[in-house]
Amino acid sequence: MELSCKSEYAILALLEMATHYSSGEPMQIRQIAAQQNIPDRYLEQLLATLRRGGIVKSQRGSKGGYLLTREPWKISILEILECLEGLDVRTYEEDINPKTVDSSVVEEIWLEASQAASSVLQKHSLQDLCEKRDSRRQLDIMYYI
Repeated sequence: MELSCKSEYAILALLEMATHYSSGEPMQIRQIAAQQNIPDRYLEQLLATLRRGGIVKSQRGSKGGYLLTREPWKISILEILECLEGLDVRTYEEDINPKTVDSSVVEEIWLEASQAASSVLQKHSLQDLCEKRDSRRQLDIMYYI
């Protein structure tokens, strides 16, 4: 499994929004893009997808921008990836075509791996990412002292 560029940029943008969540102030696209080094136009498309998925909301006006719809600890990484990639990695439909023993074995292993990945992504939230980042930044500061 590999994290797409789209998902990585979106998670970075949401991480920036989670950092500023307590202020209650919306963040503008150019502000998020500058902080996380994401192209403005691409970020605009990503935020539109996240808005349709109910993860962020937009606020119009001179002080407008984007806000998280919920607290950062209530938004799982799995939910973000499902919204962006347009698939539900937790559910699988049975194929109506008969399977060979070989393909059944491969499918079982892939299903097990997908379920394990989904479990890990479900248990981690935006808040967890913020805390990990802050912890690593603190270690970097201590290293230079």
